[in-house]
Amino acid sequence: MDRLVNTVRPYAWGSTTAIPELLGATPTGEPQAEMWMGAHPGAPSRTGRGPLNEVIDTDPVRELGAAAVEKFGPRLPFLLKLLAAGAPLSLQVHPDLAQAKAGFAAEEAAGVPIDAPHRNYKDANHKPELICALTPFKGLCGFRDPIEAADALSALGVDSLKPYVDLLHAHPEEAALREVLTALLTADPAEMAHTVTEAAAAAERLGGAQAPYAVIAHHYPSDPGVIAAMLLNFVQLQPGEALYLGAGVPHAYLDGLGVEIMANSDNVLRCGLTPKHVDVPELLKIVRFEPTDPGVLRPEASPSGEEVYDTPIDEFRLSRLVRAEGAAPTDVTAPTPQILLAVAGRPRAGEVPLAPGESVFVPAGETTELSGTGTVFRATVVA
Repeated sequence: MDRLVNTVRPYAWGSTTAIPELLGATPTGEPQAEMWMGAHPGAPSRTGRGPLNEVIDTDPVRELGAAAVEKFGPRLPFLLKLLAAGAPLSLQVHPDLAQAKAGFAAEEAAGVPIDAPHRNYKDANHKPELICALTPFKGLCGFRDPIEAADALSALGVDSLKPYVDLLHAHPEEAALREVLTALLTADPAEMAHTVTEAAAAAERLGGAQAPYAVIAHHYPSDPGVIAAMLLNFVQLQPGEALYLGAGVPHAYLDGLGVEIMANSDNVLRCGLTPKHVDVPELLKIVRFEPTDPGVLRPEASPSGEEVYDTPIDEFRLSRLVRAEGAAPTDVTAPTPQILLAVAGRPRAGEVPLAPGESVFVPAGETTELSGTGTVFRATVVA
């Protein structure tokens, strides 16, 4: 197996303390938003054999296993991250596989540079993802019932929000949500900035269920995404709980530290809470305008004691192993590639000791046991 040396991405929304505290390092004062573990070419993990993407390219079948290569192609299908939000991330959605392939092909044919700020599709893959909380974690996930959203907007007492309240009472629900989001994102910027300012002041004054939106507005004081956020379910995860985000589901992470895993893609369409490009027509093709329950996931224990987070896709499988003192070693040998990430204690992967925040890549079929005490997240695929 290969001990991984991983890149920390300093995005502006990142916490300055959460990842350093997990690693036992001194904060630098700069935001540390994500630590990437995997073979994504944007920031591949480094090993004693070279960058992980190059190691895999040299012999995909040996590193990934024949079944995974046949099913997903000659690359690691997932990307594992530590994610530390100190401020709200952009409100966003991800395309399904067919939409990603079509969108990528269209932008390639149009000659849009891959690094252009208005480019929507960086690759031809979908990006389902799962976030598992390591600390109390706040986020937004999926549309809530339009009547609930209307009540929340109405409670603010802002006259300029009344047209949106009326729209949310229309039927069918999907059309109502589509019309409101479209209206928010295409409104006059100056008028919307005034509306957001009034709404934020009201949310701060009311507190309670409105308080999260006042915090969002503090970070994005004139962004229509502040009002769009009020259309979504507010979710608070406790450590060990998770959210699965499928295609077309609008979401944003607000605060907290978690383990995130996703299909190996960088396709994001933004709805707001960002200075970056918002392509409204393309966004409206991708968003699924349907009220949903956020569906908080809790792990299901297997006979071996491994706790699995059940998701409907095969590109990744995330599980957790909590090892008590004196526990017998756990065999985690698999015919698929794995990344093992320690988040607590001092476990060992084979002969490799792991401190919190340290990880290893285990090639397919390599005999591997976990021993020692602590908590380890195991990322692999279903092939």
